[in-house]
Amino acid sequence: MHMAEFDDLLELLRLRGGDTAAVEVKSAAGGLPSSLTKSLSALSNLPGGGVVILGLDERQGFAPVGLGNVQALKQGLAGKARSLTPPAQLDITDELVDGAAVIVARVAECTPSDKPCRVTSTGKAYLRNHDGDFQLSELEEQAFLRTREAPIADREPVSGTTAGDLDPDLLAAWGVQVQLRRPALAAFTGVERLRRAGITTATGELTRAGILTLGSYPQEHFPQFVVRAADVRNVDPRVRAANITTLDGPIPRLLTSTMAWLRANMGSVAVESHDGNVRNVPQFPLEALRELVANALVHRDLSSWSEGMAVELRLDHDRLVLTNPGGLYGITVDRLGLEHVTSARNGRLVALCENAEDPTDGSRVIEALASGLPRVTRALADARLTPAKFFDAGLRFTVVLSSATQDAGGLRPGRVARSGEPRLKRESPMPGSQLSVIYQTLLDGGGQTVEQLAGATGIAAPSVRRALTSLRGRYGLVLSAGGRGQRANYIALPAVNVANE
Repeated sequence: MHMAEFDDLLELLRLRGGDTAAVEVKSAAGGLPSSLTKSLSALSNLPGGGVVILGLDERQGFAPVGLGNVQALKQGLAGKARSLTPPAQLDITDELVDGAAVIVARVAECTPSDKPCRVTSTGKAYLRNHDGDFQLSELEEQAFLRTREAPIADREPVSGTTAGDLDPDLLAAWGVQVQLRRPALAAFTGVERLRRAGITTATGELTRAGILTLGSYPQEHFPQFVVRAADVRNVDPRVRAANITTLDGPIPRLLTSTMAWLRANMGSVAVESHDGNVRNVPQFPLEALRELVANALVHRDLSSWSEGMAVELRLDHDRLVLTNPGGLYGITVDRLGLEHVTSARNGRLVALCENAEDPTDGSRVIEALASGLPRVTRALADARLTPAKFFDAGLRFTVVLSSATQDAGGLRPGRVARSGEPRLKRESPMPGSQLSVIYQTLLDGGGQTVEQLAGATGIAAPSVRRALTSLRGRYGLVLSAGGRGQRANYIALPAVNVANE
């Protein structure tokens, strides 16, 4: 890591007030901590890898502690890397902070075919979360082992099932769409069509994709293929959550019931239309919510390790958090939301859901045109809300929507402020490196384009682009959204550990 890069990273850590899911800071004043081996395993298993910094005290604002024998510490660090299977790949450099030596090690992500990276002496593997490194359970380790092969869990047969376990109304609606949209498949009829579509196997049992999409009650076989929704806005600290609901059924009906729960429980804001009339609109645009819930249902991991996990939906005062088991497959977070960029973990399930619909309202589950997340981006932008934030933790994928607005005043255009509600005051960016100035500007002002950042900071647009590339790719502190042909909109992650989302 170059000195300028490290200086920028240090300043950003101080701005945040703590390390991140991808950056582990240890003082190492008394030598290498024993927990460092676990951290190296965890960062090797983390999408994108991470960074270890030795010689700073996080509790003292990342002040240097003064390392002893730096060369011995680096040798010990390399030794810990070799104590893993496969060995952690490190790029170790020396840095100076206020004249004191600091060691920086960039930890490369382990290749999928070698995951999980384990501590050789114990056979244990680790991953990161908001309060440190945690040991993977045997089931969680299966998640990494399954990534060594192309995912086919959605094609696996469900023992003891037959075509009689399908919902006749859902099956009929699916058949109508097949006639309209899939002429080659429509040429087959009866059980032959079911088999060709992947709803049943050659022996007549339903596949996981078939029963989850069109089954009468999939939860008979997969009890945790549900949406567990909770309203956590209760101000009473003794109440952890209110209105906890478990939503079930086949995917088309599950999607409908989840949207009904959101409409019933989500807050609203008052906006003034162009004709001067004031009306209430949902806290978050329904179009965006439907796309995100559908993605969580269709792209969640379906293999055996995740069978005990549900899709979780949490509604808070200022945010909505949606989490599904399984990380991203065949795509990285920085490419999400771009036009025509897609990767399906459950190819058979996606194909069925393209033509599956809830007969009660005639709405299909997905379009499968890689247009879902760009549609989310546009819906949030139209509502003047900041872009969705995406977090891939390897074993789970999380989307966070925030009530924060893009306009500097902090209020949605046309929104009627509640009595006494303060407008957000925009402060001048703090002095420091260009990275820090841009990061602070995004924290203060919400999502902005390169041109807006250049105007707000006085930094030339090419320099803004280079800084955003580092903030997004190297440090994971900025996210971008916007489809092809659109200007990218950038947003800073808040000054909290994002793994807690």
